[in-house]
Amino acid sequence: MKRLFFAWFLVLAAGLSAPAFAQGANVAFGALKHDSSLPVEIAADQLQINQETGKAVFRGNVEVGQGEMRLSAAMVEVEYEGGESSTGKVQRLHATGSVTLVSGAEAAEAREAVYTIGSSQIVMTGDVLLTQGQNALSGQKLVVQLDKGTGVMEGRVRTVFKSDGGN
Repeated sequence: MKRLFFAWFLVLAAGLSAPAFAQGANVAFGALKHDSSLPVEIAADQLQINQETGKAVFRGNVEVGQGEMRLSAAMVEVEYEGGESSTGKVQRLHATGSVTLVSGAEAAEAREAVYTIGSSQIVMTGDVLLTQGQNALSGQKLVVQLDKGTGVMEGRVRTVFKSDGGN
């Protein structure tokens, strides 16, 4: 988490001098392609299930894992395929409240994220910050294609690249 806060500081310190792209920026995401067919594991302080809507709501220190990918948030709403939690097959996750996504050496923070498992896509919105090693990229929306290991950052994109400086 220290690295994320330091990267955010770098983005803020760069101010208007940082390159900005109105149309967005393509980025690599995840050291390896992610396999969305792997089981989804969820841990939280509380679970509430609604059989009528086919949704489960996890609250408090929510941690989601799938393969090497990790997501944490204050709350995660789980939608099951066919609207029945008894199937156990997760269709979509909607995370809110200090969302952090980690995959390989990359980490992203946002206000909320929606992970649609069938399409292997995560859409992160609200003050998104992506760190890749010592580099940082910020914007309002990050769309990640996990199966391809790619992403697109949109919404007044700002970036900070750390150069070697000859060292």
